[in-house]
Amino acid sequence: MQERKPGVTTMLDITRILADWEYVPDEVNVRIIEGDDRKLKIQMRLDLGLLQMEYDGRPDGKRPYGEESYLCYFQNQLQKYIKKNGTDEGFCLTAEDCVLLQNESLQYYYRYLSLFHLQEYEAVVRDTARNLEVFDFLKTYAEDEDDQLLLEQYRPYVVMMNARAAAHLRLEKNRPDEAVQLLENAILQLEAFFAEFDRPDLANKSSEILFLRQFAEEIQSRWSANPVRELREKMMDAVAREDFETAASIRDEIKKLSKKIQG
Repeated sequence: MQERKPGVTTMLDITRILADWEYVPDEVNVRIIEGDDRKLKIQMRLDLGLLQMEYDGRPDGKRPYGEESYLCYFQNQLQKYIKKNGTDEGFCLTAEDCVLLQNESLQYYYRYLSLFHLQEYEAVVRDTARNLEVFDFLKTYAEDEDDQLLLEQYRPYVVMMNARAAAHLRLEKNRPDEAVQLLENAILQLEAFFAEFDRPDLANKSSEILFLRQFAEEIQSRWSANPVRELREKMMDAVAREDFETAASIRDEIKKLSKKIQG
């Protein structure tokens, strides 16, 4: 029997948890659990262990300077600066500030990837929008030009993920036209992004734009090829006649067809 080293405890051993949740290579191994504090947690199974994140707030659960995140803290600092000086001119983020925001954004990146796999689309929209907010904040206020542009290389991907999640939410509500419009708006946004950096030619090579176009075409093709539109009209007629039993039956059929459209 191996002698236990001083200061080592077995109380925190997670071997049993890992044994009950097998790691599957080439798959996203994630789940949502309720923590000891009754709050939702996201767990990601890795080959050598387990990653756990908070569902809400900052993924690691910390509150820097008593704020929800470093982004919130620096945004509040900006507002205090404007209140004192009447303008944001002169406000800037140091290199150290930028590192804090960059590292924090990485936490949100891991979380929204997990959330997308779990089809928690509202939370994906929340986290991707939040990271885009960080990109804008750094671009505007970072003291060093390199820090201003450091995260811009990831903007196309985050815009794409935001649009995908938002489109899925519209499909869940049987609003394919709105879903397609969201995707087309995202494509325009990305085209403007490449034009801003004097590389409009990259728009035609962008994998993010290509995916968004394919997704929009798929929605249009599948939706026009099924009777959902007609069913929705029939459901509205049933509601108008106060035939709620028929309306409920049609609604259930619409949900089934919508799931097929979403893939």
